[in-house]
Amino acid sequence: MATSSAASLLARQLKQINSDKDIPGISCGLIDSNIFEWEVMLMMSDDCKYYGGGFFRARLSFPRDYPMMPPKMRFETSIWHPNIYPNGEVCISILHPPEDDKYGYESASERWSPVQSPETILISVISMLSSPDDESAANVDAAKQWREDPVAFRRRCRKMVRESLGED
Repeated sequence: MATSSAASLLARQLKQINSDKDIPGISCGLIDSNIFEWEVMLMMSDDCKYYGGGFFRARLSFPRDYPMMPPKMRFETSIWHPNIYPNGEVCISILHPPEDDKYGYESASERWSPVQSPETILISVISMLSSPDDESAANVDAAKQWREDPVAFRRRCRKMVRESLGED
């Protein structure tokens, strides 16, 4: 029963996100007709300091008990960012399970709750791409470069943008 209600909710949310004109630059579709696996394309606006003009493909994998538990998001296009693991997995508070953080970095209110949606996730990820958080880095090397050599960090990000466009 929970799986079918999760599937119904995800179908409505997919339809909504693809018809919503208020959030430009986001396109979502199913992978292999599976409502629990979404392909996401983020087309970054030119005003994004690091990734402007890039096209970044990612995957949202929803659990069967969605919306009680969060999906996982992983970039399939290479991206250099303090809050994205080298394997592409996104590390952002709202994608963490709704429980107290055993390390004390996040309060439960910053984590996943059933009021979140794919739309709020993607808006948060776009914001994260523009404003890295090096306090709890998933990619320590990217965080170190962002702090210590911002020119080299930006140069590497621009290279990722060119690669995302098939220019490199």
